[in-house]
Amino acid sequence: MVEVRLRAVRVDLQSNTPVLLLQEQEGLERTLPIFIGAPEATAIAFAIQGMDTPRPMTHDLIRDLLEALSTDVVRVTITELRGSTYYAEIVLHREGGEPIAVSSRPSDAVAVAVRTGAPLFVNDDLMDAQGMLLPIDDDTGSEDDGSTGGEEPVANPDELVGEFRTFLDNIRPEDFSS
Repeated sequence: MVEVRLRAVRVDLQSNTPVLLLQEQEGLERTLPIFIGAPEATAIAFAIQGMDTPRPMTHDLIRDLLEALSTDVVRVTITELRGSTYYAEIVLHREGGEPIAVSSRPSDAVAVAVRTGAPLFVNDDLMDAQGMLLPIDDDTGSEDDGSTGGEEPVANPDELVGEFRTFLDNIRPEDFSS
């Protein structure tokens, strides 16, 4: 498994679709882009920004339920790509019990991880097949990059979107076949 961090949640300007950018913490710093739904992107953005809502959102409720049951989120792993759909697992552990892996959409798993501080991973084969090298500009200032740890600034959003748009322009459906 490759440990990653949430590099950013952005909107692809061409398709107006939110995309998660998960970047490996060490090595080549490849990035795995995952298109997600707008509600999930909003939920992740709220958690990153520490926004409080009058009532708990779904992922806040999940965090609160796990806490009430004395259950920790051990890790979140993006496990595979089938067709054009990514799959993930949330690994849970309750004191005295065995770890349990629960299937999840990546967007929901990341939303829970952001709220619980759980580490994020991507399956090695998946990162090898789908990870991309995106240039990261270290001179971008203090822009909120959407990372869970705040380690480094994100690339200039226009440059990042441009690189991703180039990727989208050149990708074919058969690139997603297994």
